[in-house]
Amino acid sequence: MRTRRRLVGGLALLASAALLTACSAGGGEPASETAEDAPKITFLYSPYADYAPFFLAEEKGYFEDAGVDVELISKSGSSGETYQQVSTGNIVAGGATWGAGLFNATKAGASLSVIASVSRIPESGKNPSPLLASEQSGITEAEQLKGKKIGIPGDGGFGIYSVHLALESAGLSLDDVELVNLSPGDIPPALANGSIDATWSIEPISSAVIAQGLAHEILDVDYQAGVELGALVFNTDYVEKHPAAVVAFTSAYLKAVQELADGGWQDADDQAVIAEYTDLPVETLTSIGLTVQDPEGAIDWKDVARQEAFFRDRGALEFQGDSGIEQVFRADLLEQASAEASSAAASK
Repeated sequence: MRTRRRLVGGLALLASAALLTACSAGGGEPASETAEDAPKITFLYSPYADYAPFFLAEEKGYFEDAGVDVELISKSGSSGETYQQVSTGNIVAGGATWGAGLFNATKAGASLSVIASVSRIPESGKNPSPLLASEQSGITEAEQLKGKKIGIPGDGGFGIYSVHLALESAGLSLDDVELVNLSPGDIPPALANGSIDATWSIEPISSAVIAQGLAHEILDVDYQAGVELGALVFNTDYVEKHPAAVVAFTSAYLKAVQELADGGWQDADDQAVIAEYTDLPVETLTSIGLTVQDPEGAIDWKDVARQEAFFRDRGALEFQGDSGIEQVFRADLLEQASAEASSAAASK
């Protein structure tokens, strides 16, 4: 296995920023003719299985084969960290959930370009981000959540949107419950001590607390089936100067997406790579609910628009009208990357 090049938060990000600055001196230079000519792509990710294609592309040499030098950097914060680090150029690219932060940053003119979808909720099967009810609560149906305390990881991201969809499916709204800010790591103790009645959750935490007898699911995945969860974003200045590298990076990512769709999740070598990056035993990795990736990186823009409308109604957006998020989507680069990935698959 290739040596992982991972850094974690704080000083690591500062070191990456200095490295990128050194590589990018002379900002007025024209766009690179080839991917090999471009500066290193630093990529910010969370240590979750959602990012499995990026782990495989790095460890199996797909990025290298595509001619791009890539460094994967594990983040310690939220999606807001990704938007900030990428837009300021401290980091070249990253994956992050759709949310108020991204819509606000886009409207404010931040240097962000959307390239592809990273993950979405599956249409059926095990829910990778379920709503759980505490075993102590006695709640067995979503309708019983009225007036109850529900944990969410803040007011501007996917967690609150997911809870909104769950409540909506039961004829309730967020106004019918008491929301409690709760980080994912605080979910198990909050369920155990009875300080919440239910909570949004994410794998592998959700499977763990269910196995411990702390909580149970009260809805299947239908209420959020197919919802767009994450996007691949690049620093716009980098995209404009080095489009070939962006295409090469995205093509390598899509190659790994297609590998996983074609049975990679059951491949022992692929499982070992993903388990290492997520710090999960393979037996856990193969039992939890997983998000899915579109083989062409396509984005469901109607769903993104619904999410933006939700945050507008919540008062979480700092502007009037639309964010213009589709205007920063580089469909041309995604089309090229998808074509290259398909061509590579066909030539096997």
